[in-house]
Amino acid sequence: MQVVAQGALSKMPAELGDEISYQLKLDDHLVPLNPYIGKTIKLTYTGQINCSHCGRKTNKSFAQGYCYPCFKKLPQCDLCIMSPEKCHYDQGTCRDPAWGEEFCFQSHYVYLANSSGIKVGITRGTQVPTRWIDQGAIQALPILKVDTRFQSGLVERIFAQHITDKTNWRAMLKGQVDPLDLAAERERLFELCQAELSELEERFGLQAIQRLNNAEVVELNFPVLNFPQKVSSLNFDKNPVVEGELQGIKGQYLILDTGVINIRKFSSYQVEFSA
Repeated sequence: MQVVAQGALSKMPAELGDEISYQLKLDDHLVPLNPYIGKTIKLTYTGQINCSHCGRKTNKSFAQGYCYPCFKKLPQCDLCIMSPEKCHYDQGTCRDPAWGEEFCFQSHYVYLANSSGIKVGITRGTQVPTRWIDQGAIQALPILKVDTRFQSGLVERIFAQHITDKTNWRAMLKGQVDPLDLAAERERLFELCQAELSELEERFGLQAIQRLNNAEVVELNFPVLNFPQKVSSLNFDKNPVVEGELQGIKGQYLILDTGVINIRKFSSYQVEFSA
């Protein structure tokens, strides 16, 4: 087995096609992963973690790649990133107003996805279809386009009264997901939530909350030879060597015959990739 590349792990870049193609990102090295499916690979954690923002050595990674000081001060680690409806920009307490203006005050999409069954989610326009790939969705449908992240959070909360906003990652990895009629679900939700959506449209204006009645469902096909019958999670903090035959890739998970590992969870870990 030869060392192919080494460096700090990052979220796997992926590209939509007839079959989604993945790369393993280690610092500036991009290793195409699809050709290794069906072959034995090894990931070895060297024992070092460097913050993805400041480069400081840290014993623990926070929010997928940051040291604790950066986690506490950076706007991308604030509570409102996970809960956009809690945006506090208008209160003058944004951690970095310039960052918020660039990333939060831009078009966002509210979407339906089928990853472990139907769910509602939000994403920046620039993250379509990346967000759906990262969640392991086999189908996705944008249903609303809004002007800001805050507005997308408000809409998501409305729909989350009727469908989940979470993915059951174990069911997603087992491949136990049947196709759904997302367009029919969109119409059902629009009808159920008509009063609340009308209130938002009146509050922010029709141009700020646009319904995407004619959007088409996006189908996603992941490169998987075999789905695991039982999902066993691999963890660099418990075992620094992850080795086995690569059975497939879905979401941000490598599926090996020895278990699955969430690459995104170990962002900023210094890792050696061999095959």
